[in-house]
Amino acid sequence: MLKIFYLVPLLPLLGFLINFLIGKKINNEKISGIISSVAVLIPFIIGVGVLFEILALPPEARTIPIHYFSWLFTGILNVNFAYVVDPLSLVMLLVVTGVGFLIHVYSLGYMHGDKEYHIFFSYMNLFIFAMLQLVLADNFLLIFLGWEGVGLCSYLLIGFWYEKKFTGDAAKKAFVVNRIGDFGFMTAMLLIFNNFGTLDITHFIGKISSGVPLNDGLLVAIALLLFLGATGKSAQIPLFVWLPDAMAGPTPVSALIHAATMVTAGVYLIARVSLLYSLVPLVNSIILILGIFTALLAATMALKQNDIKKILAYSTISQLGFMFIALGVSAYHIAVFHLMTHAFFKALMFLGSGSVIHSMHEEQDIRNMGGLKDKLKITYITFLIGALAISGIPPLSGFFSKDEILWNTFIGSNPVFYIIVLFTAMLTAFYMFRLVALTFFGKPRYNTDHVHPHESPASMTIPLIILAVLAAIGGFVGLPHYTGAVNYFEHFLEPVFRQASTVYSTIHPHGEHSITLELILVAVSVIAAGFAAFLSFRLFSKKDKFENEKGFGKILEDKYYIDEAYDYAVITPIQKTSENFLWKIFDVKIIDGFVNWLAGYFVKLSADWRKIQTGVIQDYTTITVAGIVVIILYLLFL
Repeated sequence: MLKIFYLVPLLPLLGFLINFLIGKKINNEKISGIISSVAVLIPFIIGVGVLFEILALPPEARTIPIHYFSWLFTGILNVNFAYVVDPLSLVMLLVVTGVGFLIHVYSLGYMHGDKEYHIFFSYMNLFIFAMLQLVLADNFLLIFLGWEGVGLCSYLLIGFWYEKKFTGDAAKKAFVVNRIGDFGFMTAMLLIFNNFGTLDITHFIGKISSGVPLNDGLLVAIALLLFLGATGKSAQIPLFVWLPDAMAGPTPVSALIHAATMVTAGVYLIARVSLLYSLVPLVNSIILILGIFTALLAATMALKQNDIKKILAYSTISQLGFMFIALGVSAYHIAVFHLMTHAFFKALMFLGSGSVIHSMHEEQDIRNMGGLKDKLKITYITFLIGALAISGIPPLSGFFSKDEILWNTFIGSNPVFYIIVLFTAMLTAFYMFRLVALTFFGKPRYNTDHVHPHESPASMTIPLIILAVLAAIGGFVGLPHYTGAVNYFEHFLEPVFRQASTVYSTIHPHGEHSITLELILVAVSVIAAGFAAFLSFRLFSKKDKFENEKGFGKILEDKYYIDEAYDYAVITPIQKTSENFLWKIFDVKIIDGFVNWLAGYFVKLSADWRKIQTGVIQDYTTITVAGIVVIILYLLFL
């Protein structure tokens, strides 16, 4: 399969070009959808084949560079268009194409009848292509190409229904906020190239692998700037505000962004340069604290949201916070493990929410739902599996990855941080079962005369079933050590993170912890999550009246007024400065004033010079003779 690996990025690109250029002429939804879906399925099949080829090699030989052509050769800047196939990039490849394919299939039914059906699928293929560039690239510049590509695609897809103003505003918000993070990434690349003479990741890692002091100022700066880029793409404080508004796009877009592509980019970037972060424990501490704060803040916001997709959006921000917590304690394989399990259950729940919205005639407020479990049986069962998984209920996938994050937080930080993370996990279970209870249980709170919920077509329910199976059993590839089983996921990724783990264990040596202690903490987390889920279900499963929120509940409903604070502190000053100074003074009075003065000056000058043109032959003769005399005098005396 490695011989045809070039098809992995090429097919999604071809799918984009076909649908974008001739999709309108094809004028057939099924053909456009099938072309787009197959363009993602075949790369997934190739990825599975490569996985078996990689597994047949010894662990130390599982990093395979693939060089296609020389990209930029200008002076000392030498950048190749090349990929690296190793366990980390392969995991990301399978997640992107596997989950991405299921979302494409789901979209066949969800987007049926849309006037720009072919354009939607072309953008989806372009999104997959850009994400594949990001996760397969062997150098920072090619990663940045994919990085900007997913940013562009998010803008196109979030604002896909551009006739609605709020979708355009959400797309612009996502684009602008991510430019802040991108500035950090670009500056980090400039520092790397200026100080290490390369943008190749392997060469950069090799140059910092020996003889570099801990918390070296240059490495701290590079690590912080890369982390700034990660906070943009992976929606961490302070750049998380774009992600909830991204719900304005079609639901399959939400699933693709939240589960398989864009938001995982920041986690992947830090994991890819894990050795750098192991050498700067100061930055790791910052990542840990911001991850905890983001997870907790987003979880509390989700408690009082009523839009079914908004709840899932804040849940994504919180779960990304969990991944950064794992990165902050240098448990890199756990961060990637949770990234994978999260892709399964979050794609499942977003697509499930789309099935609910589809059946409810585009209603998204869970206060106007209720009693849907008997009418949407497949959607209900699969959504419930996703909710159990994200809540950390065993033996579903989320239990294994989230429990490992809790354990590594306990042994890698301090008890206060562990308690906060445990409390956040409880909040996750609480708001998820509030969502389940209000959506699927109780009496119908919608107009039964006009709304008749019905199960979605097979093109939408089959992906739900497959994702539900993955959400249920996906965690068994990473069984914790206390089970006595081999942790295949950790073992598979071990060669990628070996150097970083060695450095971390040298800096933070800690003895063996008893299995009893670990099992006690596992029991505590399961009981806490179970209690929170049970309490939430009891409170909301029969609730049929809703009052306006007051006090702290109102603050949570309004998301701590963070958007308003950004608007007051950043957006409004920029707008006023742009309008009152840059436009009315600098543009109108200085730039336009200078241009208008210059134009007026030459108008006046030309009017004066036109007077020379009298039409009298004697005047012209006089001027000509005078000119000849001046020339003669010049030649005689100079």
